[in-house]
Amino acid sequence: MNKSLISIALTAVMLTACSDNDTQKTTEATPAVQPAPVAKAELGTFGIDLSARNEAVKPGDDFFMYTSGTWYDNFEMPADKTRYGAFAVLAERSEDQVKAIIDDIASRENLTADEQLIADFYHAYMDTDTINKRGISPIQPVLDDINAVNSTDDLTKIFGQGWLTGAASPIGGGMWFNRLDPDQYELTIGAGGLGLPDRSYYLEDDERFITIRAAYLEHIATMLAYAGIKDGKQRAEAILALETQIAEGQWPREKRRDRDLTLNQLNRSELATTYPGFNWDLFFEQMGYQVPQLNIAQPDPVNAMIKLVNNSPINVWKDYLIFHTITNNAELLSDDIFNSNFAFFGKTLNGQEEPRPRWKRAVEQMSGTQSLGFAIGKVYVARYFPESSKQQMAELVENLRTALGQRIDGLDWMGKETKVNAHAKLAAFTPKIGYPDVWQEYDGLTLTKDNLVSNIRSLREFFQADSVANELKKTDRNRWGMTPQFVNAYYNSSFNEIVFPAAILQPPFFDPNADPAVNYGSIGAVIGHEMGHGFDDQGSKSDAHGIQRNWWTDEDRAAFEAKADMLAQQYSLYEPISGNFVNGRNSLGENIGDVGGLSMAYHAYKLSLNGKEAPIIDGTTGDQRFFMAWAQVWKEKRTEQSMLSQLRAGTHAPGRYRALAPRNHDAWYKAFDVKPGDKLYLPEDQRVRIW
Repeated sequence: MNKSLISIALTAVMLTACSDNDTQKTTEATPAVQPAPVAKAELGTFGIDLSARNEAVKPGDDFFMYTSGTWYDNFEMPADKTRYGAFAVLAERSEDQVKAIIDDIASRENLTADEQLIADFYHAYMDTDTINKRGISPIQPVLDDINAVNSTDDLTKIFGQGWLTGAASPIGGGMWFNRLDPDQYELTIGAGGLGLPDRSYYLEDDERFITIRAAYLEHIATMLAYAGIKDGKQRAEAILALETQIAEGQWPREKRRDRDLTLNQLNRSELATTYPGFNWDLFFEQMGYQVPQLNIAQPDPVNAMIKLVNNSPINVWKDYLIFHTITNNAELLSDDIFNSNFAFFGKTLNGQEEPRPRWKRAVEQMSGTQSLGFAIGKVYVARYFPESSKQQMAELVENLRTALGQRIDGLDWMGKETKVNAHAKLAAFTPKIGYPDVWQEYDGLTLTKDNLVSNIRSLREFFQADSVANELKKTDRNRWGMTPQFVNAYYNSSFNEIVFPAAILQPPFFDPNADPAVNYGSIGAVIGHEMGHGFDDQGSKSDAHGIQRNWWTDEDRAAFEAKADMLAQQYSLYEPISGNFVNGRNSLGENIGDVGGLSMAYHAYKLSLNGKEAPIIDGTTGDQRFFMAWAQVWKEKRTEQSMLSQLRAGTHAPGRYRALAPRNHDAWYKAFDVKPGDKLYLPEDQRVRIW
């Protein structure tokens, strides 16, 4: 047995203290040495909030409500939230910690260069008096440039500057990794430019969407008025009609995530002849890229957008650009503009009753990878992330790797040839835990205390210049796509890496003092989920080196696709809102990650027990604690509007349905005595077992 599986790191450490006089001989009676108290789990007695359960609900009827129903029925959504759950709890903790860091920096003199950037940006963001006095004027030069547009080339120039100005564009481009050679960067081109969350908001005639479109029309007219446009309603109708045409030309989301369809590489010299009618030279000139290597992620939609650019009236495009420039910059402008924008995008579209406090919006703006997030993150890690957590996570990752390797060996649907390649990919997984080994540097970046929009532009220019400077260099594998204080995790198929920022390594996801079953069911399954992305319906199209290629036999791939289809069908039956179902195909990668991640984590948990039975704690078995921990990770409450947006625009199933992933695991049925007739019961031949 692998020692790392036996001596699992997620156990409490007991310490004893000795007196200074314990080596002296004495004839006096000495009291018994009292052991130091065992560190207590943050949630409950062993890492789960049992008070959240609704034991009147049968686990086999609704496992989400069984594990979290009392909480769900009694929790009142905060007015500044559209969803709330485990992720929100940790996000709020992270925000408070980052605020403490900023407050400390702002209270001191003789700051370092990075600290000065943080202090200046925060001061500029919080200086509402100056921001309100300036109104719309900080973006007036951009609006003037839009008003001066007289030709398609003028339009193209504005589109190409969208990364800097906030103007929208039906055609977008960004630097990413070459999927056929991950050591190279390439520019990926696709279609975009919508104001509503998804094309379905424009194209469906359900009463919900009709109501939203009517409110959107009013919102467009309101925002145009800030630019001095008086006949806003008529012009808003033309903008909505244009965006509807953009929506008609776009692919559905499930098609956009198909890596076979979205890999369409060509050289720069081929672009003008393959996608004619657009001034690509002028477009790229605004970004600064030399662009030797490209990938057109959405060929037909890009052609459709080119036709729209050439055939739609320039005046309508100008109004479209004015509207989106104002609304996309509203957070940086005066309160009247911000509040008007929030009234639609916050309240109407997502059900958020009031804006988040300004300091929280500042923290969010500062914490991104294209902002000061790593400058803050470096301090965050030093203050709030113990090195022991990184070591414990590293061991747990290896335990999950061992478990998945054993599960691959035991697959009855995969042949030996494909298993060799699967093992090679698993062995090549690179885990990144907590924080980067190489921190982002900000040399050359200058910010001010009194101009928020200028600071945002300076940050955008700084990171764009960095991207352009590295365009022709070997890809940087030290880069992180999330900052340490961000509550999430991800898998990068091009680098075959799994990444876990420090902020997610806290209860309920990870607690060194929790029962091992809880940690395996929470962070263990999250690790498994990210590993599972390397083997989901799309991640499985890349090999151990991150190269997109078919490493499967045809027979094995067909067997995998059949199982994936079953899972897509299973999730597509969930109906969170009447007439609106989970998109099982669009969320398939995440659902494979959930179901597979649970399998890996459960397997690793059993290995960690080394053949022994888990103890009964507070009347719960180890298996029950494992599955309840998973379900409580996905404890959440949403506004109905937010739920609709998630169903149409998100790649994840809502949390209450992610909590139901255990219904595909035999051990769950035994743990909770789930039987035929229970609502979640699946016959054995309908339980999806992929990894």
